[in-house]
Parts: sequence; structure tokens; C-alpha cells
Amino acid sequence: MIKELAVQLGERSYPIYIGEGLLENIGSYFEKHGISKASPLLIVTDSHVAEHYLHPVTERLREAGFQPVAHTVSAGEQSKSLQVLEQVVTTCLEAGLDRKSAVVALGGGVVGDLAGFVAASYMRGVRFVQIPTTILAHDSSVGGKVAVNHPLAKNIIGAFHQPEFVLYDTTTLQSLPDRDVRSGLAEMIKHGLIWDETFTVWCEDNAERLTGLDPEALQYGLYMGCGVKAEVVSQDERENDLRAILNLGHTIGHALEAVAGYGELMHGEAISIGMVGAAMLSVRMGNPEHIHTVTERIFRKFGLPVRIPAHYDTDAIMAAMMHDKKFKEGQMVYIVPTEIGKVEINKNVSAALVRDIVERLKQED
Repeated sequence: MIKELAVQLGERSYPIYIGEGLLENIGSYFEKHGISKASPLLIVTDSHVAEHYLHPVTERLREAGFQPVAHTVSAGEQSKSLQVLEQVVTTCLEAGLDRKSAVVALGGGVVGDLAGFVAASYMRGVRFVQIPTTILAHDSSVGGKVAVNHPLAKNIIGAFHQPEFVLYDTTTLQSLPDRDVRSGLAEMIKHGLIWDETFTVWCEDNAERLTGLDPEALQYGLYMGCGVKAEVVSQDERENDLRAILNLGHTIGHALEAVAGYGELMHGEAISIGMVGAAMLSVRMGNPEHIHTVTERIFRKFGLPVRIPAHYDTDAIMAAMMHDKKFKEGQMVYIVPTEIGKVEINKNVSAALVRDIVERLKQED
């Protein structure tokens, strides 16, 4: 069974298809959305995903009359760089991509962000298709935020560039390592924590099914998670206000990734710690204690970290936050939970208070 969602953005609206075995009929989706067969299309993937899916995807597109060319990058956050971007653009030029070409992201969030920024910037913008192959990418593949990192700050060089469609074949998730599964589920839980208490409870109740990659639970969880993201993006495409709530846990989380060198902590692990920190912050601001206890309990149940490794330097973490787009003049724009399933955008959180939370997160239980 295929579940379908829509991101409502007027003439830039697009569907998200979620189901098992969708890649077997990939050509029909490309035809349905008018992707050009006369112009080459570029598939960007990484070294891990290429082993499993690049050949079948390329062959099925060729059989359908398309002209796919592939560029494989190293797996990992280090591929979201200007240097790698230049290498991908070189492949675009050598393959003869033109204004009617499309760039296809076949992979997780790193590939989606990189390929999307290539699509946004090559010839000032060509068409873009997202084919996520990780659970984490159910968040990053929806909403059109594309970017590469700078050594001092994550996602600081980027654009808004919406895909033509998102094709989410859940069978690709069965080959994920356990750590990647849990990291991706952190974003799914996040969507419940910001928007839907009932879905949050469902996630906790179905932790074993989700971590065990039960197909039915996965499809439902991804459908609900993507649905929250689609609803928020439809209301605020360019993060002028509401869309900022999707950053729950990301202020601390992005700083931890930067300090760790984009490798030691996976993204979902970093934001898991960040969401526990946001819940601690909420309680410090006078909200109910259960916001913290429930949040931490859920992430522990999913086997995700809830504390900052003790060897991380607090000054370095705070310095990384200063480069964050959400930091202004000693105050931080912080997404603070006010209840399970509800958050607020607080633009006056002091850096000193955040520093206290960072220190608390470094303490052993």
C-alpha cells in the first residue's frame, strides 16, 4: 500500500510517496512528473547507498528512457562541503546537464542536502528529486532546505529549493545499521514532541517495533512524521516564524556536531541530547517537570544518548552556538517545549542559562 502526502506551496506544491517497493517502478514516477528524457539527469549518492541501490535505480531509469549519470560521494557529513559541491558541479558540466535536467538525491540527509544545493545553484536552479534511503531523511527530504557546511557552522551556506516529489521506498530502510535506525527515529519522535502528543505516545509504545524495522510501524511513523513536517512547511516555507519549531533540540545538537567534528555523534544522537536539554530548559523556565522526565524517558527507550560526553568542552560548545543562525546579541532564539506535543519560539533565552543546561547535560546520572 502506498501512502501519499502533499506539501501545499501553491505552484511549488509536491507529493511525498511512502511505501514498499516504490523503486521498482521509479520510471513511472519520473514520467508522471514530467522529468525530461531528452536531457541528462544526475544521481547523487554516497558510497554506502551506491552498493545497494545505485545500479538498480540507474538501470530502471534507463529502461524507462531516461539518461542517468551518477556521482558518488564519501558517506558522512564531511561530504557536505564546498569542495565536494565543486566536484559534483564538475560532473554536471562533463555530463552536459542543461536547464531541463534534474538532480536526484539517492541517500540520506547528507546526500539530500548536498544534491539539493547543487540543484539550487547549478544554472541558477534545475529540477530536483528526493529519494531518501534513511529514516533520518524523512525530515530532511521534505521542505526544500538544502545546504553545505562551513568548518565553523553547519548548514550556513544554502538555499530553499523544493523538490518535484519525494519517493520514499521503505524497503531501503531494511539495510540500515542499528545506530542509523535509532538516530533517524530521533527526528520522528521530534515531530511528535513539537506537534502531536498522541503520536508521541504512539512512538513510545511502539519503540520495539520501530527499532526492529517493522514495516507497518515504519510506514505509519514516517507518514505521521512527514505529515507534521509537510503541515509546518506548508504554513511557513522560508522559516519566517512557525517553521523554526522544527529546530527543537538543534541549537545544542548542531553545536555538539560541530565540536565533535561531524563524525563522533550522529545527527539524531546530537539532537536527542539537544531535545533533553530543551526539556530541562523548559522546566527551568517554570513549565511542568514531566516535560523533562517524559522526554528523557522516551529517548532512553529508543537507546539514544541523553547526556553530553564529559570530554566535550563547554566553551567550545557555546562558541559553536554563537555561529548558529539562531543566535543574536547574547540572546538565543530557542525552541522550548511547553507541554508534550507543544512548543514555543522563545527569542530571549540568555546564553548564560543555556550554558547552565550544557553543564547539567555533561553530568553523569
